[in-house]
Amino acid sequence: MTQLKVFKSLIIDSIDTITKGSKRYHFWMGFLTLIMLIGMYCYSVQLNQGLSVTGMTDRVSWGLYISNFTFLVGVAAAAVMLVMPTYVLKDIDFKQAVLIGEGLAVSALIMCLAFVVADMGGPSVLWHMIPGIGVFNFPNSMLTWDVIVLNGYLFINITIPLYILFRHYQGKEAKPKVYIPGAILSVFWAVAIHMVTAFLYQGLQARPFWNNALLGPRFLASAFAAGPALIILVLAVIRSFTEFPVERKTIKKIALIVTVAAQINLIMLISELFKEFYAPTHHSESAYYLFFGLHGKTALLPWIWTAIPMNVLATIILTFGKFRNNFKVLYFCCFLLFIAIWIEKGFGLIVPGFIPGPYGKIAEYMPTKIEIGVTLGIWALGAFIFTILARTAIGIELGKLRFKKRN
Repeated sequence: MTQLKVFKSLIIDSIDTITKGSKRYHFWMGFLTLIMLIGMYCYSVQLNQGLSVTGMTDRVSWGLYISNFTFLVGVAAAAVMLVMPTYVLKDIDFKQAVLIGEGLAVSALIMCLAFVVADMGGPSVLWHMIPGIGVFNFPNSMLTWDVIVLNGYLFINITIPLYILFRHYQGKEAKPKVYIPGAILSVFWAVAIHMVTAFLYQGLQARPFWNNALLGPRFLASAFAAGPALIILVLAVIRSFTEFPVERKTIKKIALIVTVAAQINLIMLISELFKEFYAPTHHSESAYYLFFGLHGKTALLPWIWTAIPMNVLATIILTFGKFRNNFKVLYFCCFLLFIAIWIEKGFGLIVPGFIPGPYGKIAEYMPTKIEIGVTLGIWALGAFIFTILARTAIGIELGKLRFKKRN
């Protein structure tokens, strides 16, 4: 028996698993496929006509795509909140959830890369990012650092779970000395991917809205709130529709992480608001535009004034253990928090950074149907990939997928 034969058997068994299931499972995968096809059609329109079909202009050159990219980097980094207690601190309560969290990180990172490709206009320009061929500009460009840390983190989050599942598929225990070093590295790498993304914005001197020392730490706080909140919602679905055992105490511990991160995020938000509005200067115009409008331009007001109350309400409710330990209330608050942070790190961060422009020009941005279609398609792609990964991992962990010698 060679390892290559075992790996080939794993692939065959995985394909067999992900292509069979209940009507509800096939409906879900069919729905995601439909959304992906719609996204592909919208993307084909963008490839044919260029970025002029989007709401982006030379005044606001980052929109829905980069907003989602920024948010999903945080979702991917949040996997470390399960990796560290499981692999480093040896907390067995997180053991069943960690593979789900890492699968979510892989899906989020793939979506991140897809959003970058969409924002660049098309895959034909990606050669610029290849060292030695394009203009990689390393180490001077923060963008090249972002490319390195994202792909490095994706590699770590693929190889560690793959090794563990591969060993379990053979009916063997994974060797800690093989995966623990990578797990420890991933803890630092997770922080790096989000800090480097924050540095991308902080380093743009002409955008005072992003020149904030709290931007990096707040990126981490919001990530460690939204990411585990999504993990809780995913675990809730898995508990309801599969035999995979997820203990209540596991979800309660993750809920505590969400609560503390949400509280820190809210404190940092208050600090930012105080800085912007207590002694305002002309550098505060972007914040004024976001929260109150500027010269009659108010496109972002409905977004931010939806996000802030949702964020505050969810954080306050989660602060009380009585409510946090009620799973129906917990799931509702996690949903509110996830949506609120998605808005804050998207329309509440990226877009107002461009408004007004360096010369005071106000050019508002709203996404077009093409952008929305491409975005939904990429989110469907991420959900599709995660479903495949989770279904395979659950099958192996439950012992339903095991290596059998084939003639």
